[in-house]
Amino acid sequence: MPRSTRPTRATAPSPQLALGVLATGMLMTILDGSIVTVAMPAIQSDLGFTPVGLSWVVNAYLIAFGSLLLLSGRLGDLIGRKRMFLAGTGLFTAASLLAGVAASPGVLIAARFLQGVGSAMSSAVGLGILVTLFTVPRERSRAIAVFSFTGAAGASLGQVLGGVLTDALTWNWIFFINLPIGAATLLVALRALPSDRGLGLRAGADVIGAFLVTAGLMTGIYAVVKIEEYGAGSAHTLGLGALALALLAGFLVRQAKTANPLMPLRILRSRSVAGANAVQMLMVAALFSFQILVALYLQKVLGYGAAETGLAMLPAAAVIGAVSLGVSARLIARFGERNVLIAGLLLLVGVLGLLTRVPVHASYVTDLLPVMLLAAGFGLALPALTSLAMSGAEEKDAGLASGLFNTTQQIGMALGVAVLSTLAAARTETLTAAGRPAAEALTGGYHLAFAVGAGLLLVALAIAVTVLRRSTAHRPEAQELAHRPEAQELPEPAKAPATMTP
Repeated sequence: MPRSTRPTRATAPSPQLALGVLATGMLMTILDGSIVTVAMPAIQSDLGFTPVGLSWVVNAYLIAFGSLLLLSGRLGDLIGRKRMFLAGTGLFTAASLLAGVAASPGVLIAARFLQGVGSAMSSAVGLGILVTLFTVPRERSRAIAVFSFTGAAGASLGQVLGGVLTDALTWNWIFFINLPIGAATLLVALRALPSDRGLGLRAGADVIGAFLVTAGLMTGIYAVVKIEEYGAGSAHTLGLGALALALLAGFLVRQAKTANPLMPLRILRSRSVAGANAVQMLMVAALFSFQILVALYLQKVLGYGAAETGLAMLPAAAVIGAVSLGVSARLIARFGERNVLIAGLLLLVGVLGLLTRVPVHASYVTDLLPVMLLAAGFGLALPALTSLAMSGAEEKDAGLASGLFNTTQQIGMALGVAVLSTLAAARTETLTAAGRPAAEALTGGYHLAFAVGAGLLLVALAIAVTVLRRSTAHRPEAQELAHRPEAQELPEPAKAPATMTP
C-alpha cells in the first residue's frame, strides 16, 4: 500500500514560519533568474565569453529549471516533499558558490545548469507543501497570495540588486549573496517544514517516462530560446520542435499504459488543474509584452533612462502588491476563485488593449498611468489561478500539481519571449523598410505584440469561463468555514519589496 503523504503537524510548529521559508525559497529562485542579466557585460569581459557563449549563462539555467520541474514535483510526492525542498536548496546554494568562484566560461555554465536543477527541485514542491499546511480556504488563499507576490517580486528585485552588487563589488557577488540566504533557509526549513514520507518510489518509478518528459521539455525549451538566433521558421527550430512534441507525446502514451506512471493522467481529468494550467500558460505569455516591451517602449521610444523606467512602472508594482496581499484572499473567499480570476483577466485585457493605442509621443499621466493602474488585475488573477490549480489535485498528487503549474509558467514565459518579441521585431523591420521613422516603426512593432498578447488573454478568458467550474468558495457553507475562528488566524503577509513587475 502506498504510504501516506500527510504532513505531521508536530514537525511544523508554525505554519507562518513554514510559509516564510517557502516564500524565501521562491524569492531566491526567481531572483537568480533575473539578477544575472544586468551583470552579463561584466561577466563577458572578465571571463572572455563570446557573444554566443554568453547567452548560455542564462540559457543553461532556464533549460535545466524548466525541464525538470515536472519530474521534481512528482519525485517530491514519491520520496517526500520536504526532502526534495532541502536537497534542491542545498544543491542551489552549493552551485552558487561554484558560480561565484568560476574562472572560466565552462565552469560558470556548468554551475548555472546545477543552479537550475536545484531551483527546479525546491520550487517544484513549494506549492505542494503550502496547500497541505493551509487547509482552510481563506487561510490558504492568503498564504498563496503571499507566495505568489514574493515570487513575482523576485524578477524586479533581481534587476535592481544585480546592478548594485556588480557596480559596488564585482559580478561574483550576485552568486555569493545566495550563500547566507540559502544556508539560513536550510536551517529554518529543517524545523519549520512538515515531515512527509512520500508514497515510495514503487508508486511511480517510471524511468522511461522520466527520460521522455525531461528530454521533451529540455529539447522544446532549447528550441524556443534559440529562435532569436535561428528564426521561427528555420529547419533548426522546426526540427527540434517536432522532436520535442514527439517525445512529449511518447511520454503521454507511456503514462496511459504503464502500471506505475510518473505522472498519473488522472490529474489532467480535473477541470480545475487542466484549465488553470492552460490559462496560466496563455496569461504569462501575454504578460511578457507588458513586463518587457513596455520597458523597451519607455526607453527606446520615449527616451526614458533606466531609473526613470523603474519609477514609471512603480505604480503597477504598488497596485499589484496592494491587491494580491490586501484584497485577493477576501474576494476569493466571498466570490470564488473562478470569478476573481475572470475579473483579473478582464483588467489585464484592458491593459494590453490600451497599449495597442499608445502613441509615439505619449503623455505619462493620460496614456500610461491608467495602464499601470489596471495592472492590478495580475494581483487578482495569479492567486486565484494558483488556488484553482492546486485545489483540483488530490493530496497525494500535490507535488506533481505544483511542478506542473510551475512548468506551464516557464513554458508560457518562453513562448511569450519567442513569439511576441519576434512579431514585434518583424513588424518594426517592415515599417522601417517602408520609410517610417525609427520611433514610429518601433511603436508599430510593439502595437502588434500588445494586440497579440490581448488576443492570448481573450483565449485565456474563454477557457476560464467555459472550462473552469464555479468555485464553492462563495457558497454559504464555504462562507461559514471562512469565518470560523481558526480561519481568522491568517499568516502575516511578507513585507513587500519596493518594486515588482508581473
